[in-house]
Amino acid sequence: MAGTDRTPRVLHTEWSDGWGGQEIRIHGEMLALRERGVEVMLACRPHARLGERARAAGIPVYHFPFRGNADLSTLWGLFHLIRSQRIDIVNTHSGKDTWVGGLAAKLAGAAFIRTRHLSNPIRSSRLNFINELADFVMTTGESVREAMIRDNRIQPDRIASVPTGIDPVRFDPARWPREECRKALGLAPEEFAVGIVAVLRSFKRHDLLLQAFAELAGKHPELRLVIAGEGPMRTDIERRIAGMGLADRVLLAGHVEEPERVLAALDLFVLSSDSKEGVPQSVMQALLMGLPVVATDAGSTRDLYRGDNMLMVPAGDGPALREAMRRMIEDDCLRQRLAQAARASALKTCTTDVMVERILAIYARVMGGSGPSR
Repeated sequence: MAGTDRTPRVLHTEWSDGWGGQEIRIHGEMLALRERGVEVMLACRPHARLGERARAAGIPVYHFPFRGNADLSTLWGLFHLIRSQRIDIVNTHSGKDTWVGGLAAKLAGAAFIRTRHLSNPIRSSRLNFINELADFVMTTGESVREAMIRDNRIQPDRIASVPTGIDPVRFDPARWPREECRKALGLAPEEFAVGIVAVLRSFKRHDLLLQAFAELAGKHPELRLVIAGEGPMRTDIERRIAGMGLADRVLLAGHVEEPERVLAALDLFVLSSDSKEGVPQSVMQALLMGLPVVATDAGSTRDLYRGDNMLMVPAGDGPALREAMRRMIEDDCLRQRLAQAARASALKTCTTDVMVERILAIYARVMGGSGPSR
């Protein structure tokens, strides 16, 4: 590895072509680290949306096929890239790019950091050894860290939870006029807006949220549900909405570039996931926006729970989700109390500055004890 007397050069790798929480985290992390003097680059597939956004932001992007764990041509190409660009650290993010990116880093003499974003377990096997080769493992939540220590033979001193950092200035409720944001979504002043911002994937359990909402909507004619996000479950969700007779009560907002505008329009934020969550960015964003939150304890969502800043229910428990939503809808004092604690709790742990400081400390460790020099 190159000497540690200069700014580190870091190559991120990502196999995914999509644009969801993981890709948003990587993009934001690269931008934030660049502001602190770290030289960042990205290796991804040719049509990856992350690559398009990184290139638009002025980050050098290199394309590789990442065909699978044994993609020797990609491994060879990454090896030469690491050598030619004098990369100090390779930070991998998904399974397929972790195998070829991690091995290329080791062969080229760079440090290898593996970031694990999801909470679903990694199969433990003698053949599945790539994470053990990493100089350090970062996770996006404490439950993910604990699982990898328990199931994947990662030593506790080589793994740390580094939740995604959110910009507290961007997600400041004072910046976003509530009436204007509600009007943009077609919400009337007297309506009570419940909302979720999430990719439309099965583990987000929009079906549970819709069922809970349907059971409450009859008693509360003022309720509206806003579902922001796009994804493979859209057709299924549309079918459920129609089947429940909720077409005039549910707004499918699609993908939103500025989730803060949607959050500013809501009265209650709900996350209904049953698995795979690290520390969900949408919940952190909602807390920073000072919203009352109902969330399941899926993955590392519980890392955000402080007892007085949200209501938390067991993942997959539809009746518990409905009851927590009912309490929030019917108890103004409860909503106000949780909303007051929400932003303060998030400012302590969920900001971009907190994330960057933790990552820089890890960089200093894998580079031999010295951090960025400028």
